[in-house]
Amino acid sequence: MLSRTADHLFWMARYTERAENTARMLDVHVQTALLPQSADDAEQGWRAVLGISELLYGYNQKYDKLTQQDVIDYMVRDPNNPSSIASCLRQARENARAVRGALTTEAWEIQNATWIKMQSYLQTNALEHSPSDFFEWVKHRSHLSRGVTIGTMLKDEAFHFIRLGTFLERADNTARIIDVKFHGARESQSQTQPGQPGKNGDGQIDFYYWAAILRSVSGFEIYRKVYRDVITPERVAELLILRPDMPRSLLACMGHVLSNLKNVHNDVSADTERFAGKLHADLKFARIEEVLDAGLHDYLTVFLERIFELGNRISRDFLVPLAA
Repeated sequence: MLSRTADHLFWMARYTERAENTARMLDVHVQTALLPQSADDAEQGWRAVLGISELLYGYNQKYDKLTQQDVIDYMVRDPNNPSSIASCLRQARENARAVRGALTTEAWEIQNATWIKMQSYLQTNALEHSPSDFFEWVKHRSHLSRGVTIGTMLKDEAFHFIRLGTFLERADNTARIIDVKFHGARESQSQTQPGQPGKNGDGQIDFYYWAAILRSVSGFEIYRKVYRDVITPERVAELLILRPDMPRSLLACMGHVLSNLKNVHNDVSADTERFAGKLHADLKFARIEEVLDAGLHDYLTVFLERIFELGNRISRDFLVPLAA
């Protein structure tokens, strides 16, 4: 396959997944913002969302103060923000249009219809009145794109590059969601021990906080099936990092990245496969106690650096190399 075709397919999938994960992050923060908290805590929470998405500098360049509505507007519809949901869906559609011949008709039509509907959606005030409904729509369109890809495309190199982009982006975003939400929990619940009910009903707040985090990665029902017990931060971390049967966990994502890399193997990709294999093995044989003892934030920071490096290696070996 031509590297430019592979590049378009890879980034079409990454942008689609990025739009979904941005919607997930915003939705869970809109939900947790409804919990009792001070104005300073609320502002710090939204600042953390911008920070973990590496958008704080761009936001500060445009806005004088930080408000929930401005953050949502910047991360959803701002055309000058390359990571906004609108920008991601536009880029996904443009990449799909460039390689229509490599896609089935259904796969192309999903991308095109999503972008058209997105434009009309943002011309209304639906986002302001019911942001959660909009975020659910974004997630639903991503599910449709993924399902049509699996259900209609030949399992050839084109398919594997799409899946490679999906799971690499998902691993990156899941790590970011875990990091920002656990950081927020440390800040807002510093008076209580992890996983233990606090005073004056704080245990009830803890439950809704961690339940919202799980719902942000479609993990609430899965948590209940796996642990059948109260929600604790340690188990949430274990589920989202180390469970191979949790679809959005870091380990599951890296398993898919590794298998799809093997399916597109070429003469220069052996080192990249080894790099991905080591990252997968480090997750596969890790224990959550070791991760937490080493510091969750530090662990996730290193993971994100390695994912970034892996993306660069994939671009070098298979795609149009990223500009220096």
